[in-house]
Amino acid sequence: MAWHTVCKVKDIPVGQLKGFTAGDEKVVVYHLEDGFYATQSSCTHVFAPLAKGKLVDGCKIQCPFHRARFDVRTGEVLDWANFPPGIQLLNVVRGEKALKTYKVKVEAGEVRVAVG
Repeated sequence: MAWHTVCKVKDIPVGQLKGFTAGDEKVVVYHLEDGFYATQSSCTHVFAPLAKGKLVDGCKIQCPFHRARFDVRTGEVLDWANFPPGIQLLNVVRGEKALKTYKVKVEAGEVRVAVG
């Protein structure tokens, strides 16, 4: 496991998110009230870019395509894809799958993500 500096703390205000590359992995870093978290960059449903999603209810990322929601702290699926009506037919093939999460630490004002 290697730590990679992705940004400065001031680069992501509380309640915001931003996509980065850490080593060979694309990640999204979230700044929540209780700190920084990181997940894989694409939704596990049909691989939509989560950096274009939105944070809701403080700690949930909502996919911009089909509104799947995940807890960014754990990667847990909270709501599987449900929009537009009929997308549930695809869900038979694309079963629920949690997001991969990464360890994050802050050192000297920099946000670092562990990958590998």
